[in-house]
Amino acid sequence: MDLRAFNTKDYNLLIQWIDCEKLNYQWGGPNFNFPLDRIQIHEHCSQTNVFPFIFVVEGTEAGFVELFKVSGTHFRICRVFVPEHFRGQGIAKLMLKQLIALAKEKYQAEMLSLVVFNTNKTAKRCYESLGFVETSLEKGKRSWDGQVWDLITMEMRC
Repeated sequence: MDLRAFNTKDYNLLIQWIDCEKLNYQWGGPNFNFPLDRIQIHEHCSQTNVFPFIFVVEGTEAGFVELFKVSGTHFRICRVFVPEHFRGQGIAKLMLKQLIALAKEKYQAEMLSLVVFNTNKTAKRCYESLGFVETSLEKGKRSWDGQVWDLITMEMRC
């Protein structure tokens, strides 16, 4: 299992994974339009404060995650994604453990934060198991097809 830098060769893989409008919104929020395309991905990943990664398991791409540099020692974990056929195997937790270690070692992160939809109980439990704690709840920040999704901010000191 290895976390490696996301590059232009991976764009089509991400486009294949994010294959419907709802999933695009859950993954990218209002920052990406559906269908996801190479131009949007390139513009996003070219930002100097965005560090995207692919998680590889036994030679197969099994996940995507990025670090967003908020400040010198504060990074936000964003766009955590595991494709359907890898879900339920603990892949997200393994990927995040490697990302946390990388954030500490390579980027000298002292604070990691993330935002998760309140409806995503599985992800919230995963983050809590890694040491993240809820620090705020923003009600009514996102909605999809008449459903309102609250946003939970979670943080972890490194």
